[in-house]
Amino acid sequence: MFPILLILIGIAVLVFGKRLAVLGAAVGALLGVGLLSLFSASGDPLLQFAVVGLLAVLGAFVGGFAKGLVNIIVLVLGALAGAAIVLGFLDLFNIGPGPLNWLLAVVGGVVGLILIRRSRKGSQDWGMIILAGLVGALLVTRGLTIWLPALQGVSGTLIVLVLAGASIAFQGGYLSKRKAAAAAQEPAVPENQDAPPTSTG
Repeated sequence: MFPILLILIGIAVLVFGKRLAVLGAAVGALLGVGLLSLFSASGDPLLQFAVVGLLAVLGAFVGGFAKGLVNIIVLVLGALAGAAIVLGFLDLFNIGPGPLNWLLAVVGGVVGLILIRRSRKGSQDWGMIILAGLVGALLVTRGLTIWLPALQGVSGTLIVLVLAGASIAFQGGYLSKRKAAAAAQEPAVPENQDAPPTSTG
């Protein structure tokens, strides 16, 4: 049940990560996975499900709460997403808990905050798109590594990068732009194509 929950939340954020409630739920879930590994509490499946589920619901609530506080919520989610991404990668490489993990999580939080603050200008919110892609990819990969432990390490990182890249391309609109460009380049077929050419002269 626990891997399925991670994979489902990960797929949701890969596709709909620009929505604050979805991104909030995914950040909460990934943060829960990271905290479980930091506190070495990853043995009990019921505890795993409870912590990840509760933080996902809390993240969704915070993400969807109060439209007037959107800027503050986005900054907080950016910082939490940065920390959760670092913890997710540490967990993917099976690095045990320690003070360095906490320090790296703080650095990741600062990077996530800066990324969100600098990218909130313009029509596309690239900070949220990038963070959503990484968070979703890490959740899906973490769920898969529970079933297939051989995916930990480098192969898992490659899966994360491929999934994150696909999500960023999809949510950033690159796929729809390519379809529109391909449709615009197709030559129009004339209606009387079968009619023989008329000779002049």
